[in-house]
Amino acid sequence: MDLKDTIQKRHSVRNFSDKEVSLDLIHEMIKFANLAPSAGNLQARDFIIVNDIELKKRLSAAALDQEFIVEASVNIVVCANLNRISPYGMRGRELYCIQDSAASVEHILLLAVDNKLGACWVSAFDEIEVSKILNLPSYIRPVAIIPIGHPIGKAEPTSRIDTIALTHYNGW
Repeated sequence: MDLKDTIQKRHSVRNFSDKEVSLDLIHEMIKFANLAPSAGNLQARDFIIVNDIELKKRLSAAALDQEFIVEASVNIVVCANLNRISPYGMRGRELYCIQDSAASVEHILLLAVDNKLGACWVSAFDEIEVSKILNLPSYIRPVAIIPIGHPIGKAEPTSRIDTIALTHYNGW
């Protein structure tokens, strides 16, 4: 599939079959996710693979009871690494590592489409609770939960604002 086609086919999937996704494929997706741009090439992001049913249930509860987190074969929790970004000081901790993580999330979402899988970018969760559930050290901040699985049904594309309304030249 070419890149433009993959981008156009990407949408949030919240209905998954019970068919398992291979961990080899998940590891490959993480490998490519880490090729996303990062400030100073510090790669200030880490990835937690969650396929344990009890942990998925707890993550779902921490994410406003979004059940599809449990239904997905696997979840990848993308985390910002505040220690690894420390050479950039406060701006690195508040912004760069979040951007680094977000870039890798988008790679994962596109790789899911390319592998005929469904995925969803989940940011609505209790960060403190997710940190407790995953036993994260204080310098690791969860940024996104990405449920991944074999989709059920076909989602309709969502509408988009015309880019003419979003585009500005040489300032606002």
